[in-house]
Amino acid sequence: MKKTVSWAAALAAALGLLASAARAQEATGDWHGVLKVGPSELRVGLTVTAGLDGVLAGQLVSPDQGGAAIALSEVRGQGGRLSFSATAIHGRFEGAWDAPQQAWVGSWTQGVSLPLTLTRGPVPVAARPQTPGRPYPYREEEVAFDSAPGVRLAGTLTLPPGEGPFPAVVLITGSGPQDRNETLAGHQPFLVLADHLTRKGVAVLRFDDRGVGKSTGGFAAATSSDFAVDAEAAAAFLRGRPEIAAGKVGLLGHSEGGMIAPMVAAKDPKIAFLLLLAAPGVPARALLTAQRQAVMAALGAPPEAIARSQALMTKVDDAVLQAKDADAARTEVTRLLSEARGDLPPAAAAVQASMIGSPWYREFIAYDPGPALAKIRVPVLALNGDKDMQVIAEQNVPALRAALRDDRDATVMALPGLNHLFQSASTGSPQEYGRIEETFSPAALEIISDWIAARTRP
Repeated sequence: MKKTVSWAAALAAALGLLASAARAQEATGDWHGVLKVGPSELRVGLTVTAGLDGVLAGQLVSPDQGGAAIALSEVRGQGGRLSFSATAIHGRFEGAWDAPQQAWVGSWTQGVSLPLTLTRGPVPVAARPQTPGRPYPYREEEVAFDSAPGVRLAGTLTLPPGEGPFPAVVLITGSGPQDRNETLAGHQPFLVLADHLTRKGVAVLRFDDRGVGKSTGGFAAATSSDFAVDAEAAAAFLRGRPEIAAGKVGLLGHSEGGMIAPMVAAKDPKIAFLLLLAAPGVPARALLTAQRQAVMAALGAPPEAIARSQALMTKVDDAVLQAKDADAARTEVTRLLSEARGDLPPAAAAVQASMIGSPWYREFIAYDPGPALAKIRVPVLALNGDKDMQVIAEQNVPALRAALRDDRDATVMALPGLNHLFQSASTGSPQEYGRIEETFSPAALEIISDWIAARTRP
């Protein structure tokens, strides 16, 4: 009798397990949808898996916001309902199964609540016709070189056909942890740029940021000054290569990279030329204020909401600049955010404060690119898109021209119709990046390669 009871219990447990797994199967697999944020649309992808015990797990991706996978902290799918949470971004979905649509219909809440319908299947892959494919008509080499202690940078060196020596350029990424291709929203602008320039006879070195990809070191505690050290090491590495014309090595920086490149050139007289793409010309704090105004307005935020955000960030930035150290900055910023947004969970305020109080942010908002730019005496080409909402041309182009006025060979141009990534854009909103097929304006690519050729000819 004892054995019969044991067997029956085991059978019941097994049947319960199978039933649980069957319920989970309703939600498992790939799902996709679109979040409408003001005039913008963001693609969202959800992948749900089930363990043998029926417990669900999953991850969320938004290709139009970088495409990094975000692990879900909780997934529940039962009785025709689906819910999941992403603690890392303070977001949650609640929805119900809609049989006619064959979809989960509900809402995504992340500060505000937005309707979201999830249909079975992976996120549709956007076309990227400019992304080059192998085999390339030039040489490609995986390289690594040392920077600061404990930092070894990994990258790709592309070399034109022939023996050389070739003029060369180092590509410097924008803010945030970036790989060597500066991958964003399914685009790889540095891959496209390197391919174009190498086909035009210019050697190109692009590398993963410290602590990213195959590069060692820590990204989280690094500042713009640290990234300048890395860029200087990259240029020195190129000058030591026999295929490279040591006197014709320049820097090309995008966004924050366009701020870092002059920092390097102001100290290193061996830098032969600079290309600054969407580079700041005004102090970073003024840059961010204008950026918030433009992006929030594009997302449909009412003027009063924009004003509240600007007032809060003025207090936050003051606190960061006045704090004696990073810990003090994070504490004060946490307090300010919690007071301003009573509905913000303490953990969420702490996460935001950690980012805002980081060493990088503290250095960045105190930085004025003007003095470094004023020291430059090598050829400079600075390009900004007139639809850029992150580094606004109307604000930064005049400042760049003023700072470079004593450089005999400095060209500053605002290119019509281009956004921050140098895509041909409709609005310029960051939410548009992933929906645009073009990775980099062909006209802008030609301007860049023609300018380098004119200044590096034998």
